[in-house]
Amino acid sequence: MKFVETGLEGAFIVELEPRSDDRGFFSRAFCQREFEEHGLNPRIAQCNLAFTAQKGTLRGLHYQTPPATEAKFFRCIQGRNFHVIVDMRPDSPTYL
Repeated sequence: MKFVETGLEGAFIVELEPRSDDRGFFSRAFCQREFEEHGLNPRIAQCNLAFTAQKGTLRGLHYQTPPATEAKFFRCIQGRNFHVIVDMRPDSPTYL
């Protein structure tokens, strides 16, 4: 996996690095060690899958306060998406 830094502290674009052959390809989608190496918490408490049938569908921003805070890891399987991240951490250099 390739971790691409964004303008938001602690947020990365995680790109796949597929290994291809005549059968198709294989790619690692998650690796605890690699997430830890980038300062990310690799603990997965929940995994969701969403299918959006209508082009242009808008899904809402979500915010959780302690003790229910959690990191988000999104992966677009097919098509494209546009994600917005807002830094709500008051002590962060990229706050709002």
